[in-house]
Amino acid sequence: MTVERIPYDEFSMFHENAAEHGLPYDGPPAVRREFVEVDPGRRLSALVWGTSDPELVLVHGGAQNAHTWDTVALALDRPLVAVDLPGHGHSDGGRGSVLDPVENARDVAVAVRELAPEARAVVGMSLGGLTALALSRLAPELVRSLVLVDVTPGVDRRKAASVIAFVDGPESFDSFEEMLARTKAFNPTRSESSLRRGILHNAVQREDGTWVWRHARHRPARRPDDLRFGELWDDVSALAVPLMLVRGTLPQSVVDDEDEAELRRRRPDARVERVEGAGHSVQGDRPVELARLIEDFLATVG
Repeated sequence: MTVERIPYDEFSMFHENAAEHGLPYDGPPAVRREFVEVDPGRRLSALVWGTSDPELVLVHGGAQNAHTWDTVALALDRPLVAVDLPGHGHSDGGRGSVLDPVENARDVAVAVRELAPEARAVVGMSLGGLTALALSRLAPELVRSLVLVDVTPGVDRRKAASVIAFVDGPESFDSFEEMLARTKAFNPTRSESSLRRGILHNAVQREDGTWVWRHARHRPARRPDDLRFGELWDDVSALAVPLMLVRGTLPQSVVDDEDEAELRRRRPDARVERVEGAGHSVQGDRPVELARLIEDFLATVG
């Protein structure tokens, strides 16, 4: 039986991102994939945008990869680095659980020191935001300002129920269309074309024609019974650099008003922005709006 192969070139679809969101496009951007050894025989991968010193570090959420930032990166049009977290994208597995922000931060610190040591800000979404908070404690010299995208240490299993339900789905799929159908069901705010691109970036077709999520290759045998990130609130209190929280307004968001109030209590000077029409994945639902907020934040922090 002949298996139908779906071709994939990770640098061939940027024109689709630009067209979908009305961004100017005069040809492929300067983007390359880099690998940084974080332990002997274990590497972290990243997309490096531009040819000059990176100004930003972007860190994706759990079960995502660096390409989740493609449209944001096109809209920003700045040199930046988008990291694949351990156990995600093209990166190798982590030091321990891929859901541990502190262990993730140890690896991310090695990559950022090599690829973007002078970055003006770290932008982290969901698990990437919690990892960035841990990074601010482990390597404060690498976090000159911080943007948290739809996450606080108050996230728990109840708030993230819809995200967890999607991630805890089948480990493999018989076809691309089966994988797409499930993804559409859990992402009602996204266009089918964007979800197709997302799957191509975030999944691998096996030799037998079946599909598996890249992150599922490192899925732990047993999920933790609860998500406990509360200790990272102390990192919010200790943060000595400008901070912005960007949260979605749709039910898929994992940040509630109590989380926002706690963040403001610990950091009264924090900037908080709500993005209409966005759920948890603000960079996927409203990437241009998120890019504008990041631009404005950078302008205000100097």
